[in-house]
Amino acid sequence: MALTIQEEIRQLAQEQGAVILAHNYQHPEVQEIADFIGDSFELAKVGREVPQRMIVFCGVHFMAETAKILSPEKSVHMPDTHAGCPMANMISDKVLAKLKEKHPGAGVMAYVNSSAKVKAMSDVCCTSANAVQVAEVYFPEDQPIIFVPDVSLGAYVKERAKRKIILYEGFCPTHHRILPEDVRRAKANYPNAKVIAHPECQQEVMDLADYVESTSGMLRQAKADPAREFIVCTEQGLIHRLQREIPEKIFYSPSELNVCPNMKKTTLDKIKITLETHNNPIYVEEEVWQGAYAALERMMQTSSLQAPLVTREMRQEWRELAQVA
Repeated sequence: MALTIQEEIRQLAQEQGAVILAHNYQHPEVQEIADFIGDSFELAKVGREVPQRMIVFCGVHFMAETAKILSPEKSVHMPDTHAGCPMANMISDKVLAKLKEKHPGAGVMAYVNSSAKVKAMSDVCCTSANAVQVAEVYFPEDQPIIFVPDVSLGAYVKERAKRKIILYEGFCPTHHRILPEDVRRAKANYPNAKVIAHPECQQEVMDLADYVESTSGMLRQAKADPAREFIVCTEQGLIHRLQREIPEKIFYSPSELNVCPNMKKTTLDKIKITLETHNNPIYVEEEVWQGAYAALERMMQTSSLQAPLVTREMRQEWRELAQVA
């Protein structure tokens, strides 16, 4: 009997000594064959910790680049090199250099959704989960902070950390496609549902939310809150994971438009080809690597980010429980 493509991928990964990492926003079938599912930075950390010497990163370019920065001795590959991040592309090292010239004495905090070159020019990086903590702990209270590239997350940090944040006007098109009227309509349709919004959303959407959380925070909050229904204001891929991990609860998307086309470029066929050919390797220049690694290391020292990951073993356990039920 011929193997399914899923079985071929798992067999190839074992033969090649590869680990498959998938971001929460990937297609459901990509999440299903991955060894680990999670947030971008947590996956990069896992890539460093696992014994496999080949990492297949199912996400967008800055994520695979971050995995390479944390694991320079390993080979990191993307199934589709055209899977970029529009927000990360909104800030370059040249633009950041001009910002630093304009604001001498200001610190620089770079969201991990940025290129290696931007990270290398920054004092410290942050994730959406730890951005407030990093701002509060790493920088002196009176030091202005240039925050790049996400204006929404930067404004969120400014409000909660009570720091002078110099905002850059980058944004996530997918999160900004979620409109306040979408959330209001969803609340009217599902009056018992709690609203959880990602800090990459527009401020008006965050104002309507019961909770503002990173994707890992959304998972924790949905598990902890006794509510049975949730309106999830982030990329739709997360709902697959939420439904698998918390099948007794119901999750709604406020919009049909909050789908990241770049995240969806990764397919099972492309993953199989990457495992067969080792195509699309990720490279980071030594000089850039040193600066970017230092900024990420400072973040790790400043915070203790612990995002919940899904492993293949956990998914198998859920399948067995479902069969028993």
